[in-house]
Amino acid sequence: MSNQNASTPASNSIQDGIRHAPGGGAALMHPGDVALLLLDHQTGLFQTVKDISVSELRVNTAMLAKLAALMKLPVIQTASEPEGPNGPLMPEIKQFAPHAVFVHRKGEVNAWDNEAFVKAVEETGKKTLIMAGVWTSVCVMFPALDAMAAGYKVYAVIDASGDPSEMTSRTTLARFTQAGVIPTSANAVLCELQRTWNRKDAAQFAQLYTMVAPNYGAVMESYGKAQEVARQQHEAPAEVARSR
Repeated sequence: MSNQNASTPASNSIQDGIRHAPGGGAALMHPGDVALLLLDHQTGLFQTVKDISVSELRVNTAMLAKLAALMKLPVIQTASEPEGPNGPLMPEIKQFAPHAVFVHRKGEVNAWDNEAFVKAVEETGKKTLIMAGVWTSVCVMFPALDAMAAGYKVYAVIDASGDPSEMTSRTTLARFTQAGVIPTSANAVLCELQRTWNRKDAAQFAQLYTMVAPNYGAVMESYGKAQEVARQQHEAPAEVARSR
């Protein structure tokens, strides 16, 4: 006798014409329900970041912007006062995600205190929010906690964010996990949203990996060269035969 109360495994969200295990990826982010929020990535604030190199922080943030453009994810960027001492927003975000919506706050430290920002998030229709920003302990933490209270699922991209000390960063991670905010990394977000190499835009995803893991570019180059050599070796006998 079958157990009528047994749950039916969810279908797999990878839709590439291949049968995949039912329920696979059920615990992961679904690209169709994701919005990217980039908070206070201002050049002045970058000078205070001590838990990650500024160059790494910037390239990881730029990768997220490129990923959002590639996958057509909503992007909202914001700053409390871009004309103030915290400096202007890093230009790479708008460069790589020109569709990003910018919300100019009215001085609020917590973006979730700004009505226009909350409205912009609501208008995306997405319930899973990927957040990154500077400082992690403030500019990401405060709206992340409020978003969770409003019913959103929140991921905080730690290496596309920055804090003024290692101690602050450790405290921030502890508070995130206690509150239910999910800490993650730029490369994990990339993999989690990509899900499979069996897709037409695989080459574009591969280029994104070279941003978060530069040595991956060497892997691609060595593979490409090996393929070229193999192709030449295969073609050489045919050329010899034609010349006879």
